[in-house]
Parts: sequence; C-alpha cells; structure tokens
Amino acid sequence: MSYITLNSAKLYHNFTFLEDLFSQHNIEWAIVAKLLCGNEKFLDVLLNISDKEICDSRLSNLKTIKKLSPETTTIYIKPPARRLAKSIVEFADVSFNTELETLKALSAEAVQQNKVHRVVLMAEMGELREGILLAELMEFYGAVLQLPNMEVVGLGTNLCCLNGILPDEKKLKTLAQYKTLLEKKFGVKIPYISGGSSVTVPLIYRNEVPEGINHFRVGETLFFGTDVFADGYIHGMYREVFTLNAEVIELSEKPRVPSGTAGTNLTGDTPAFDQSEYDQTSVRAIVDVGLLDIDAKNITPMLADIKIIGASSDMLILDLGENERGLKTGDNVEFSMNYMAVLRAMNSDYVDKKVVNVLSGAAISLAENSN
Repeated sequence: MSYITLNSAKLYHNFTFLEDLFSQHNIEWAIVAKLLCGNEKFLDVLLNISDKEICDSRLSNLKTIKKLSPETTTIYIKPPARRLAKSIVEFADVSFNTELETLKALSAEAVQQNKVHRVVLMAEMGELREGILLAELMEFYGAVLQLPNMEVVGLGTNLCCLNGILPDEKKLKTLAQYKTLLEKKFGVKIPYISGGSSVTVPLIYRNEVPEGINHFRVGETLFFGTDVFADGYIHGMYREVFTLNAEVIELSEKPRVPSGTAGTNLTGDTPAFDQSEYDQTSVRAIVDVGLLDIDAKNITPMLADIKIIGASSDMLILDLGENERGLKTGDNVEFSMNYMAVLRAMNSDYVDKKVVNVLSGAAISLAENSN
C-alpha cells in the first residue's frame, strides 16, 4: 500500500527554526496549513507543535481545526464567497477580504451570531491575483469602518503565487505607508501588516523587510525548508518533512524499448524511445501509486540509481538498472516530494497517511539537505 509520512521531529525543528527567526525580528506569524487538506492525524501533530494562528483556504479544514482545538485562531486566506458568510463567521476568526458586498454579508452574519468578525484587507501590489487597488483603498477602508461587528485588524498582500511577482523592499514600504495614511485619516490603529509569506522569508536575512511589516503567513518554508525567492533551500532547515512510500507490486527484467506500433497513451502523449537501446534490458519495478495520487514530475526516488520511467492512473514504473540493491516484490521505495506532490497525495483517499518521529535512518540529514 502506498502512504505518505509526516516526520514530526523534522517539522518541529523547522517550526522552532522559524519561530526563532521571526522572534528576533519582532514579527508574528501564522501557519498556512492548507497543504494538510484537513487530515486530522497531521493537523493534530501541527497543533501539538504550535500555538500559532492557522490559515487555510477551505472551510471544511477550518472546521476540523476548530473541532480539534477550539482555542486556535483560524484565518480564511482567500476572498470569501458571499454564500459562505454564515460558515466563515462561524469557523474563521479572521478572513482576508477584497469585496465590499462580501464584507457587508459578513457583517450581517456577525451581527446575527453576536460576534465581532476580524478582517484583513488585501491590497493589490502587482501580482494581479486578489487585492484592492491602492487608488481605491482609502474609500474602501472608510466604507468598511461603517459596518457593524467588523474589526479591520490588518492590511495584507499576496505575491508570487500566480504571476511569480517577487516581494521587494519598495513594495513592502508602500504597503506600510498606506497603513500610516489610513491610521492618520481615520484616527484608528491597524495592528498588523501581513506582508510576508514563504517567498518573503529570505528578505529577512537581507535586511529588506521594512519596519511595520509585522506579520507573515508561512506554509511551504515550514514544511519544505524552501527559499522560495531563490528556488533553493534555507540553511539549517529540513527538506524531507514528507516522504512518499510505495510498495513494489511487480519486478522483472524487461526490454528497455517497447515493441509494436506506438499510439497515444492515456495522458495523450506519444512517447519517444532511444532505438539504440532496442536490444538492451533492465530490471523494472511497478509500484502501487499512480497519476490519481501523484504527478511523477513532482517526486524523486530517494535512491539515486532508481529512475522513473512513466506512470498510468494507478501504477508508477521504475527503472532499477541491474537492481544492485536487490529490491524485491513487497519492498517499499521512498520518494521525496515537492509542494504540489504532497498536496496531490494528501488529497487522495488512496494514499494512507502516517506519522514518524525520527531524524536518522534513510532520511536526508540536515547537512545534506541544506544550502
């Protein structure tokens, strides 16, 4: 059976690493947990490690978090649909917003539920995903202040997720300046500027995070140790928090090149083959995971002498060369995974989820994993 493991020891290490980094710079941070897809087993590990705010973009996941830990502050981090106003107010302590009509619906629902709903207004800073245009921010903010049972607790922005626009000191300073302007114009205090995500973390090391940017939302760097800004890894953090394991269900020496007339495969591709390998053979393994569960382009065998040949809906084909490691049917093959691979596997009911708590064995060491 295929399964994905979460290494709680490595996750704890990465959490404390970031906690130390942010505390040294007087920055508060929240954990973006949407990667876990609401899995109770993995969320329980996270909630035992951290007392931070938890962000997600799925209401069902926030509902699960509140069930496991009612005291945890939950944040809905995409512009809510108006039809979800009742559930947003019920399960999200904070929501990120860009639409006045939606905010009116949230306000009415907060009155109905006798709650004060906290909101972060997202500003458009060039990424062209969600965000209020800066030219409209003053008027927008003034309108929100008139809504009952609503509290604006921050300004925020999103960068890099759609068009790859990177954060920089100028953009972040502009956001901080708008906070100051709003506070002066309306005589209010805005506690937070949520200007940072995983891609902004490396700017801390370069002293390019302006004063006033005091809140980050971090998911990928916590779980993968990634330097998203430079497409690398942060020294001192673990990469292999998650590992995919798949069982060998067939192992046989076979020709390297198929025979017969080639048409398109199930993904619509017509594979090309090196005819110089026509008379050659290699040991091939089939493992019990496929395109329903993973994207073969986003996983890498942990053993360097194993290569991925291709995948069908529920099988992955591997080239073991001469199988010098002596793998046999029933053995497990381990794979490292990037963010999209984990997200897909976590969303699959066909991949089991397990927790491990080790820093040794086959896991990549901290020194090997860091740049």
